[in-house]
Amino acid sequence: MSVDPAAHRQASLENWEAAASGWRRRRELLDAYAAPVAHWMLEAVSPQPGERVLELAAGMGETGLLAAELVAPAGSVIISDQAEAMLEGARARATELGIDNVRFQVLNAEWIDLPLASVDVVLCRWGFMLMVDPGAALAETRRVLAPGGRLALAVWDSIEHNPWASLPFLELAERGIAPAGAAQDEPRPGPFALGDAGRVRELLDGAGFTGVSVEAIELPRRQASFEEFWETTLDLSRMFHDAVLERPQGEIDAIKRALEQRFAPYTGADGKLEIPGRTLVARASA
Repeated sequence: MSVDPAAHRQASLENWEAAASGWRRRRELLDAYAAPVAHWMLEAVSPQPGERVLELAAGMGETGLLAAELVAPAGSVIISDQAEAMLEGARARATELGIDNVRFQVLNAEWIDLPLASVDVVLCRWGFMLMVDPGAALAETRRVLAPGGRLALAVWDSIEHNPWASLPFLELAERGIAPAGAAQDEPRPGPFALGDAGRVRELLDGAGFTGVSVEAIELPRRQASFEEFWETTLDLSRMFHDAVLERPQGEIDAIKRALEQRFAPYTGADGKLEIPGRTLVARASA
């Protein structure tokens, strides 16, 4: 791996603390977009009333909050993330929904501060691929699961299946203001680091899981306009946000125009965008 693990972990934490406000602004859009993945994961592990659930790298906690309703009234959910600012958004959402069988805990999934065999279900949507050592995180996940416990996870498929991500970073790379590797699959932590079903199976097998199943879900990203896509990308991707907004205004405008042209093939006559996307989802047993 060509990154320093400690430096990467610190940078990741700072990134997610800073990004939380944008994720809160886009919560409704994200809920709708990610709903097929959340529902697949919950159906895969079928949380039952009275069970204990852990959500890792939870962000705003959407999947964990859905699970909380399934395990109520006697069951409980721990919604965890490394970034306290993300958990603040999850707490606010739980209060809004009146869900009280959840608690919130700052956790790094590579060393989960929970006892052996302390939960029945673990959920992790788009988290493991961002970790310096996903194998260690999965081993920790296996450790905290009770015998027969279930895991459901999602990671993004390879970059070529997700132009909503590749095209913005390709534009920046060609302008020399983002690393070219940002738009490529690389053996380093990042959105597409686990974009291979065989690699996901290998990691799950290596962590001691059984009954491993991996499949792909098509997940097109729909936006009302390019303007909405632009603002949403600035909110959700701290890397893109910082790389773009530190440029002079004239260059920002040029980037925006060029990117709109790149997305023209996915833009309808009414100005709405439908951009292909694909995620991998997996289930496994402890």
